[in-house]
Amino acid sequence: MSAPRAATATAVAPATVSNVACGFDVLGFAVADVGDRVTATVTSRPGVTITRIDGAGSNVTLDARANTAGVAAATLLEGSGIKDRGLELVIEKGVAPGSGLGSSAASAVAAAVAANAVLGLDLPLPRLLTFALEGERIASGGVLHGDNVTPCLYGGFVAVRSLDPLDIVTIPVPDGLCCALVRPHIEIKTSESRALLGNAISLSAAVVQWANVAGLVAGLFSSDWGLISRSLVDVVAEPVRGHQVPAFREMKQAALDAGALGCSLSGSGPTVFALCRGAESAERVASAMQNALSSVAGIAGDRYVSSVGGKGARLVESASAS
Repeated sequence: MSAPRAATATAVAPATVSNVACGFDVLGFAVADVGDRVTATVTSRPGVTITRIDGAGSNVTLDARANTAGVAAATLLEGSGIKDRGLELVIEKGVAPGSGLGSSAASAVAAAVAANAVLGLDLPLPRLLTFALEGERIASGGVLHGDNVTPCLYGGFVAVRSLDPLDIVTIPVPDGLCCALVRPHIEIKTSESRALLGNAISLSAAVVQWANVAGLVAGLFSSDWGLISRSLVDVVAEPVRGHQVPAFREMKQAALDAGALGCSLSGSGPTVFALCRGAESAERVASAMQNALSSVAGIAGDRYVSSVGGKGARLVESASAS
């Protein structure tokens, strides 16, 4: 007779573009076709163990206390009052760490969704978000921000108006809005990149940034392509972080010359994103950015083209104990 099968569940969570130029820490959207996969298995041993990490994150720690997926799962167990069971996690990294595409958020969200399913908790998204945020916190040097985790979990294009109390705004996008992405083959740690920014900006910069956020959101709601384009300007983070990315200025100029609506860093970089009107335009822009990276910096980079605001995290496989 075969041994009883353990309860398992597998969830996938997408890559994300955060900040979206002017929306530092408050705007983000999900990216299609790139993401992390986490399989959770119930064990009789309390706590969380990460047994394997495959894919783009082979250098990510297996220590569940220092891994965003492990922290999210452990926080879920604790927050749900579960002390007599634990979880084993297997992580498949499709989002490279330090890429600026929400790698830590994707692992945390996928772990929370898989754990929720395998434990039969049926928790609502806002509750799962609180657990995933705790995982994301450790990747950001203790700073709590939701512009990757929220679109990763919910999907679409979102504004995080507040995390306490939780207030998430879903933003519609015009038909045909696409994103071109180029990820240079280097790594930038979010915690180190955040440290470059300090804790204060000038009032004049703040006013410009607020105006651009208002313009971008209004442009998305009204499908005003010109307003979207004019508003994709970051005067807070990009001027400080841009120098970390080889050939960033050249990639940005190449994107604009190829017809992009606007271009900036995805998160803290090194991935560079450009919003475009239509997939054909996005393909041209992605190619132009990739060529600029290669010719100017001599660095290889992956390119992606995605619709803006794809699906959020979802369960892809579940098996009950038998």
